[in-house]
Amino acid sequence: MTTDDTTKTYRTTARIVGAMYLAGFVVGIGGIALIQSILGAPDHLATLPANSMLLAIAAVLWLMAAAWDAAHGVLMFPILKRHSERAAVGYLGFRIMDGLLIAIMVLFVLIQIPIGNEYLNAGASEASYLEALSSVFMQAQLDVYNIAMTTLGISGLILCHAFYRSGLVPRLLAVWGLVGRLIHKSNLMTVTTPSPSDVSVTL
Repeated sequence: MTTDDTTKTYRTTARIVGAMYLAGFVVGIGGIALIQSILGAPDHLATLPANSMLLAIAAVLWLMAAAWDAAHGVLMFPILKRHSERAAVGYLGFRIMDGLLIAIMVLFVLIQIPIGNEYLNAGASEASYLEALSSVFMQAQLDVYNIAMTTLGISGLILCHAFYRSGLVPRLLAVWGLVGRLIHKSNLMTVTTPSPSDVSVTL
């Protein structure tokens, strides 16, 4: 492959990754906004059956973002491998882990739908049990989200470090990315509920 062909390939990959990043940005924010509006509402179990379709749509949006997260690693692998095979494998691995963890988080979100359906027909004692069960899955959802954002942060550090060493992007941008990832990681330590602003940074 000639230098011109390699350059064209890099540019094509950059366009695809950029388009997927922007698409993930949109669907990720849309998905988390829907999830928060439904599960963050007072007495959310009582209103869940009426909002189950919206919650399912939000889950699909997050699954799309998760698939694109993994795709980033796949698309960047041949480019990073030319400069560092270790960085290429590490970035791919952590991106795939991030996608799988987000998929698990989505599963915990979807579990809320049958819980909400049971809640409508439950007695007082059963209602208390279902409320507690819903809270457990909401906490599990948050815990998985935080782990996913940790793996995503590590992948970002690997990518920025690889960019810095290889010169694929101006080094100032690579340093900026490294600093941004470290700041975001420190902010995640205080997160109690994922918000659209968190998603906009992490995707």
